[in-house]
Amino acid sequence: MTANIIIATVLVHLFTALLQLTFWRKTITQRVLSVAGSLTGFAFALGLFERVRTGPILTMNAANWEAPFGIVFVADQLSVTFVLLTAIVALAVSIFSATGVGRARMLYGYFPIFHFLIMGLNGAFLTGDIFNLYVWFEVIIISSFVLLTLGGRKAQLEGAVKYMALNILASTFFLTGIGILYGITGSLNMADLSQKIQWVENQAIINLTAMFFLIGFGIKAALFPLYFWLPSSYHTPPSAVAAVFGGLLTKVGIYGFFRVFTLIFVPDDFIKAVLMGIAVMTILTGAFGAIIKDNIRRIFSYLIVCHLGFVIGGLALFTKIAFIGAVFYLIHDIMVKTNLFLMAGLIRHLRGTMNMSKLGGLYAQYPKLSLLMAVVLFSLAGIPPLSGFWPKVYLFDGGYQGNDYLYIGGIIIGSFITLYLVARIWSEVFWKRAATDDFVVDRFKSLQWHRKTLLVLPICLLACSSLFIGLNAEYIIQIADKIAGEMADPSPYIEAVLGK
Repeated sequence: MTANIIIATVLVHLFTALLQLTFWRKTITQRVLSVAGSLTGFAFALGLFERVRTGPILTMNAANWEAPFGIVFVADQLSVTFVLLTAIVALAVSIFSATGVGRARMLYGYFPIFHFLIMGLNGAFLTGDIFNLYVWFEVIIISSFVLLTLGGRKAQLEGAVKYMALNILASTFFLTGIGILYGITGSLNMADLSQKIQWVENQAIINLTAMFFLIGFGIKAALFPLYFWLPSSYHTPPSAVAAVFGGLLTKVGIYGFFRVFTLIFVPDDFIKAVLMGIAVMTILTGAFGAIIKDNIRRIFSYLIVCHLGFVIGGLALFTKIAFIGAVFYLIHDIMVKTNLFLMAGLIRHLRGTMNMSKLGGLYAQYPKLSLLMAVVLFSLAGIPPLSGFWPKVYLFDGGYQGNDYLYIGGIIIGSFITLYLVARIWSEVFWKRAATDDFVVDRFKSLQWHRKTLLVLPICLLACSSLFIGLNAEYIIQIADKIAGEMADPSPYIEAVLGK
């Protein structure tokens, strides 16, 4: 039963995708199956999360091959938290996609590919084998590339080429690192690697291998200096696709950092310095890149880059207090960034554009929707007591204890620029008068009630999730504290996998 619930979160989306392939031309059936599959996946993810939160780390040996010889799936607090967040995002995006994605894209396999993508994400979070992690990464890349190119518009294809090229480069570095790691240890099981790498006397080869992983994960997470592919590609696909990308795909790279650089490679002073330098530069380049943009989705894309720097800086400090802040911020960021792209899609649906210079008057025309979107924007800015505020307290504390004032300065600059951009978006999109009368047409009220519901409900769902995170910060801190404890001391993970 334990094994079944671990793998169920992967199999649900696999079977959903395969079932949808049998209804290739029936888009209404595909929509229903997508929401049903995502809801079932959420139920399994929540059950798995609660079992691990209140009990021990769970493992499953594929084909009954004992670790470290076979592929093992491991459900610790870090992995099940990512799985639960993925399930929430998948459910929200499935609902939004039922109206927010055109029928033409559905006929080209949007929903099956979407569920293959979610399956790959869950597999990556749960695997305990470093090569199997690479395999799941490739499932994610292939699925996301197809989603990125559905529709075949020129801008999409240009963005997809940049996205694919950089991700192939990242996979090359990742796979090279795995090859070296296997060559010096003779193992691919991450728990086993954690022990065997301590026996390797050649520290230079270990540091070289760590750098391969750092570059590979850094590209996938869109960190400085190879971040440019993200804002060049995330503004091109439909908003439902961009929401999954913005909320989850870069976080797979962050998960890789968390897992590998706490379980296998314990960073020395040089690696910590490199990570911190990357973190600060990522914050600054993302923040200043967002300032000069007029398109809402381009602004949000650069803010993804900026705020990932907060998280990597917490890892670079390598203290428990900083881990808590980084994990808490990541939980907040997944919910908010997904919602921002859904919100941008709704604005485009209402007004036909996402350029702020052509927008305005949304609050006068849609006051309730505007207040709902204000919750998302204020959560992004970290207005107390919303979700973006609390993790910064821990990150500031970690930076102060580590005497890393450059990182603290980066967080301050990134936070103020985010606040400025939120104020600018509110002023330009919601508060000012509409730029032209052409955009004041009440398109939303002309929609059927069920289409309105499918567009607004997922934004409400994620906004409520953000409010829960902010207003129940003590509960989230308990989860983050448990994850931080496992990251600081991986011995329970190793014992659960290897039994010793």
